[in-house]
Amino acid sequence: MFFFSLTDTSATNDEEKEGTAAADDQTEKLEQNQTETGENDGVMENGGELEPAPPPYTLEAASEDIEHFLSSFASIVKEKEEAEEKKEAEEEAEKEEDVPDKEAEKKEEEPLEEAEKENEAEVEDAGLEIPEFIEKYLDVFEEKLAVLESSASSDTRVKGYLLPDDDPLFFNAVGKMKKLYKDLSAHIKPESKQGPLINRISAIRNRAMCHLEEEFRIILEESRYEETEQKPEVVQEAAEEVPKEDAKEDAGQSTEPGEDQPAVEEPKFEYSENVLANISKITFELITGGHEIECCEVYMVTRRNVLGETLKNLGYEKISIDDAQKTPWESLEGDIPPWIRTFKQCANVHLPAERKLVQIIFSDYPSLSDSIITNLARCLFLQFLSFPEAVSFCKLTPEKLFKFLDMYEALRDNLSPIDSVFPKECAKKLKMEITSCRCRIGEAAICIFCDLENSIKSDTGKTPVAGGAVHPLTRYIMNYLKYACEYKDTIEQVFKDHSKIERADSTSRPRNYVSRSEKYKKNDAGEDRSPFQEQLMRIMDLLDQAIEAKSSLYKDVSLSSIFMMNNGRYMLQKIKGTPELYQVVGDNWCRNRSFDVRNYHKSYQRETWTKLLGCISNEGVTVKGKVVKPVLKEKFKMFNTMFEEIHRTQSTWVVYDKQLQSELQISIASVVIPAYRSFLGRYSGYLDPGRQSEKYIKFQPEDIETYIDELFDGRKN
Repeated sequence: MFFFSLTDTSATNDEEKEGTAAADDQTEKLEQNQTETGENDGVMENGGELEPAPPPYTLEAASEDIEHFLSSFASIVKEKEEAEEKKEAEEEAEKEEDVPDKEAEKKEEEPLEEAEKENEAEVEDAGLEIPEFIEKYLDVFEEKLAVLESSASSDTRVKGYLLPDDDPLFFNAVGKMKKLYKDLSAHIKPESKQGPLINRISAIRNRAMCHLEEEFRIILEESRYEETEQKPEVVQEAAEEVPKEDAKEDAGQSTEPGEDQPAVEEPKFEYSENVLANISKITFELITGGHEIECCEVYMVTRRNVLGETLKNLGYEKISIDDAQKTPWESLEGDIPPWIRTFKQCANVHLPAERKLVQIIFSDYPSLSDSIITNLARCLFLQFLSFPEAVSFCKLTPEKLFKFLDMYEALRDNLSPIDSVFPKECAKKLKMEITSCRCRIGEAAICIFCDLENSIKSDTGKTPVAGGAVHPLTRYIMNYLKYACEYKDTIEQVFKDHSKIERADSTSRPRNYVSRSEKYKKNDAGEDRSPFQEQLMRIMDLLDQAIEAKSSLYKDVSLSSIFMMNNGRYMLQKIKGTPELYQVVGDNWCRNRSFDVRNYHKSYQRETWTKLLGCISNEGVTVKGKVVKPVLKEKFKMFNTMFEEIHRTQSTWVVYDKQLQSELQISIASVVIPAYRSFLGRYSGYLDPGRQSEKYIKFQPEDIETYIDELFDGRKN
C-alpha cells in the first residue's frame, strides 16, 4: 500500500522511471476501458458482473496504514543509521593503519569524498517518497476534527465527552499524527518538495491540540457535579447574663467568645470517574504534544475560577485595605464569621480535594502537579489573607478584640492540613505567609487589650450613678475580662509570641509603671505571672482606683459605701464565676476584696443606723430615777423623723445582688428592731394613751421590720 526509497545510484533512478512509466501506461489503459464500458464505480469481472465499489476510507483504516508506515519507516531509518555507523567505524579503522605516503593517501581520498558528496546530493534530490494514503489520512482526520469542533460549540453536546464511541480512536489518531510529524520532520527539510506536506501535518496537529485545549477547558468547567448553593450560617448571639441586651452592651460583644464555628463539611469530589479518565487522556495528549504550558495555564485559570465561585457560595467576599478602612465596623464584624468558616472549609476540605484532583489528572507528571497546586494554593491564600490584613488596619477599639482572636485562632489551628497536602517548599512558604498575617492580628489584639487602660482613664464623668448601683465602667470591664479569659490560652499565646517591649518614656503607662509592675509580677504561690496576667492585674488595679475615685462624687457617705459594696460584690461574683479569671486573680485578691466589702458594710451601718439608734438610747431620758417626758417625746419624735427619712431615701437606693440586699436587711433588722422593741417596751407606758401615744409612737416593731424589707429596692418616690 505504500513505498519509499533512498537511492544511491543513477541506475536505480532509471529503473524506477521505467517502472513508473509502465505503471502509468497500465493505469491509462484501465481508465480507458472503464470509460468505454461506462462504469466508473466497479470493475468488470467473471463474465460481465460488476464488483461492488470499495468501502470508504475511514479514520480507522487510515490509522492502520499509518501504523504500518511508521513501523516500516522506523526500520529503514534504523538500517540507514546502522550503515552510517558501520561506515564511520571503517573510516576509524583506516585511520589507524599506517600509510607511508600521506600525500598519496590524500590524493586517493579526494576522489572518494567527491563521490560521496555527489551521492549525498543525489539522495537529497531524490528525497523521500510519501505514499498517497498519507494525504487521504490527513483528509479523513481533518473531517473528523471538523465534526468534533462543531459538536464542541453545539448546545446539544454531551458534557465532558468527545463523542464517547469514537474517543479511543480519536486519541489514537492524535498520537499517530504527533509521531508522523516528529518522524517525517526529522528527515524531510522544509525547502524540499515534501515541505508543504510537513507544513500541513504541522497545521493539522496544532489544530487538534487547540481543540483539545478548548475541550479540556469545557470539561473542567461544565462537567462538575451540580453544587447546591451554600449560604453562610447565621451565628446566634449569646450573652453573658440576663437580660441579653444588657450583656451585649456591657461587653461590647454581639456573639459569645469562643463560640464554635459551623462544622466543616465533608469533602466532595467534583467529577465522575469517566470524566476524570477523559481529562487525564487530554492532559497526556497536550503535554506529549508540546502544549504543556497551555495545558497548565488552562487548568489553573479554570480551577481558580471554580474556587472563586466556591468562596462566594460560602459567603466570603474579597475586600481591600482601603475598602476595609471605609467600611463601618458593624459591617466588617458581620463578615468575619463567614471568613472564618470559609477559611476552615478551604484549608480542611477544598484544598486537600484540589490536591487529590491535580494528582489524578497529572498522575504521570508529579513535578507539574506540585507546581500547579502550589500556584493555586498561593493564589487562594493570598486572597484569604487579604481580609484579616485589611481588618487589622482598622481603628482598634476594645469591642473588636474577640473577633480578632477568632481570626487568630482560625489562622493558628488550620495549619496542619498544609503540611500533609502540599509539597514541602510550598507548605513552608504558605505557613510563612499565614504566620506573618497571624502576627499582625496578634499584635493588634495586644494593642486592643492594653487599650482597656485608656478606656478606664478616659472615663472622667462627674455624675454619680443613681442609687449607688454598679457603675457601667465596672460592668463593662468585668464582663470584658470574663470574655477575655474564655480565650485565656489564646491570649496567653498572643502576649507571649507577639508582645513588644515598650519604651521607658511610653506615655501609655503611669510614671510609676516600673515599680507597680513588680507588684503584679508574682502570683499567690510566688510564681511569675505571664505577660497577659500582669496586664489583667494592672487593669483590675486601675478599675479599683477609678471606682474609689467615683465614690467620692456622693455627698452621702452611706450611699458612697453602698456604691462601693455594689461594685466590690459585682467584681467578686464575676471573678468567682469565671474559673480562668479566678485562677489569674488568686485567693488573696478575693479575700482582700471581701474584706473591703465588709468594711464598707460596717461603714454604712455606722453612718446610718448607729445615728438612728442614738435617738432611742437611754441617755437623758431619766433624771434621778424619773422619766423626763419632754426628752422622751423628743427622742420618739427624732426617731420617727429619721427613720421615715431613711426609708424614703434608701428605698430608692439599689443593691443589685439579692443576697447582699438580704444580708444588709438582716443586719439592720438585727440591730434596730431589738433596740426599738426594748425602748418602746420600757418607755411607752409613760406616754398618755390615746392621741399622745399615737402622735409619738408611729411604728411598732413589726412595722419597722416591714419598712426595712423595702430598703434598696430602687423605688421611685
